[in-house]
Amino acid sequence: MTNRLRGPASALALLVLALLAWGAIAAVAPPAPAPATAPADTFSAERARVHQERVSEKPHPTGSPAAADVRRYIVDQLGSAGIDTRIQDAVGSTTALGGASSARVQNVIATLPGSDSSGTLFLVAHYDSATISHGAGDDGAGVATLLETARAVRAGAALRNDVVLLFTDAEEACLCGAEAFVTQDGLAAKGGVVLNFESRGSSGPSIMFETNRGNSDLMSLYGAAVPSPVATSFAVEVYRKLPNDTDFSPFRDAGGFTGLNSAYIDGSATYHQPQDDAAHQSPASLQHMGANALAMTRAFGAADIATLKEPTGADATYFPVLGRLVRYPGGFVWPIALLALLAVGAAAVVLRRERTTTPRLVGCVAWGVVPFVGAAAVSLALWKGLVLVQPEYGRFADPWSPGWFRVAVVALVLTVVLAWIMLLRGRFGVGELTVGALFWLAALGVVLAALAPGGSYLAALPALAGALAVIVDVRTRWGLPAHLAAGAATVAVLAPTVALFFPAMGLRMAAPSALLTAVIAVVLLPLVDGLFPAATDGPRATVRAIPALSAALVAVVAVSAGVAANHPTAAHPTPVNMQYALDADAGRAYWVRSGDDPTGWSDALVRTRADLSAEFPMLDEETTVGDAPVAALTPADVQVVSERVENGDRVLQVRIHSTRGARVLQLTQQEGVVRAASVRGRDVPVGDRFSLLFHGLPEEGLDLSLTVRGTTKLRLRVEDASDGIDAVPGFLRRPDGVDAQGDHTAEMAIVSRTVTI
Repeated sequence: MTNRLRGPASALALLVLALLAWGAIAAVAPPAPAPATAPADTFSAERARVHQERVSEKPHPTGSPAAADVRRYIVDQLGSAGIDTRIQDAVGSTTALGGASSARVQNVIATLPGSDSSGTLFLVAHYDSATISHGAGDDGAGVATLLETARAVRAGAALRNDVVLLFTDAEEACLCGAEAFVTQDGLAAKGGVVLNFESRGSSGPSIMFETNRGNSDLMSLYGAAVPSPVATSFAVEVYRKLPNDTDFSPFRDAGGFTGLNSAYIDGSATYHQPQDDAAHQSPASLQHMGANALAMTRAFGAADIATLKEPTGADATYFPVLGRLVRYPGGFVWPIALLALLAVGAAAVVLRRERTTTPRLVGCVAWGVVPFVGAAAVSLALWKGLVLVQPEYGRFADPWSPGWFRVAVVALVLTVVLAWIMLLRGRFGVGELTVGALFWLAALGVVLAALAPGGSYLAALPALAGALAVIVDVRTRWGLPAHLAAGAATVAVLAPTVALFFPAMGLRMAAPSALLTAVIAVVLLPLVDGLFPAATDGPRATVRAIPALSAALVAVVAVSAGVAANHPTAAHPTPVNMQYALDADAGRAYWVRSGDDPTGWSDALVRTRADLSAEFPMLDEETTVGDAPVAALTPADVQVVSERVENGDRVLQVRIHSTRGARVLQLTQQEGVVRAASVRGRDVPVGDRFSLLFHGLPEEGLDLSLTVRGTTKLRLRVEDASDGIDAVPGFLRRPDGVDAQGDHTAEMAIVSRTVTI
């Protein structure tokens, strides 16, 4: 570019853009929590916090006495508020975790009748926790949000539409509570709009991260209604491609429902861990979730649900900009992507006519991919290096205190981009380098338009803005304002997404945030270049190396600070997954560790790599095991209640009872062929080899119907799992800095036996 962009003007422009980036990121931060003295018709995190603390006093997985206590608390709160409440006692069945899983569920259902209902709005949160987790965030935040929202709604004017508050059971186990409601409860028969509330961490903004396809109408209402909208259509595109599910999934897949799924996700090291307690939870995050939930409830409660429950033709594109949600129809995606590609082509033509040649432009295009590939590479290298030096980081997607490492990722990306321009600036002009990099952005915008339309804007809009600025700079005297405007548009759109994707993907997969940081840097290249002498020989060449070296120094300092901040302590422990497995037939028991133990604590218990999945199908195939004392744990009792022959097959009615109150049951076929199976009238997928994982085993036992091919005997491996292995003789107490690792069968004692019936 020209000398008009050099010196104080460029410095001032970059300072303005830095402040804009800070403001754009601050705009997606959660608001201050409202006190208990806030007006009755508003959401107060302090009031909701009472519920969050109460339901998270102890771990409460489905089927546990603690889960029953939480359920009673919810029912009592709703009843004391005069809200009609009932419990759906059913069996849910899914294949969400890969195999057939079922659970006895007890969903709490409350109804707020509308004054002139056009349909039903469903507010959903699950009240069960993961096995060892207190569940203050996941999903005590959702439970507290629903209870406080219901109170605030009743304190205001009556809503037009019916509102159903659904507190589901067994979400952590298998999404079985939501499945049971969708398939078996009459309130779900006519469909409606679903608002699901979740948490996958302890802090950060409440992000609306999932919608149904055809979400244009929903997003218009969401954007207009909520006080602090935080959502990006790219997040929806990414989530659709991940193997993740929440209670929103059974509604989404059933048809007849549309809706929105929200969660706060920063501080994910607490996710499913013992540290997911109220003390670790951010009241500001609860306030953000709750205030948005209340606003959505009122907006959808007044809207035409009969229309909204039907998907519109296309998804909208949307993203947060300075506290507002910018959105446009999906039909604009391709025109914008193609326009960006044309603009970059036009910038190349203008440059070739005025200042360069075609071969030089082709060379810059070849070099232009380096900032983006380099950004992804350094983010991956940082993670690999950290895990190599500190293996305990591999237990999480994000460390306990990830802030310094996120700074390091940004600094490393800036190092790559600044080194790239420093090395090439002597051969090419900054305009040529900018256009070469923008070509790849525009091309990426076209690719995303085809594969992930909701994310195309992340590349197409910066490419369009940057290319237009280059054209203006070459053809007019308004280069500085043009590049400042392009930088402002890029920063306002991308900076919040960089901040949101760090916790969404974790440091383990920081490449999206790194790539978007590189996009911002590329658009700002003409302004950055204007800070330093144009000469590349002699002393001035050394001066041009200062920015890259400074960014590298910041990265080193940030990594060092991050390592110091994440040293394992009692507050920030390293999780280790341990189980106890007893083979009742062989009279032999094992300590079992899934995964590694970088702390070395469990090495006194387990030493040998082994596959125990034949004896214990509930276990992973690859584990580290050691001999354990044979504890006085009785195996499940299996009784054939009745048997008859029907069409040449044996039809068995079987009752399975855990004499020690186990919560989880696994049945695995070893010999014989099961043609059909059902639990309390719910069919269980059979497949080539019958296997059933059942959560929430009733105290009175599980009644199971099995149809066995022919008159041959059926041999089953029967496992039941109960909570807590710390009471098993010989278990070593974990030292400070080591804790249990969250898992759906974490810290459980598994007893296995073979039964022939």
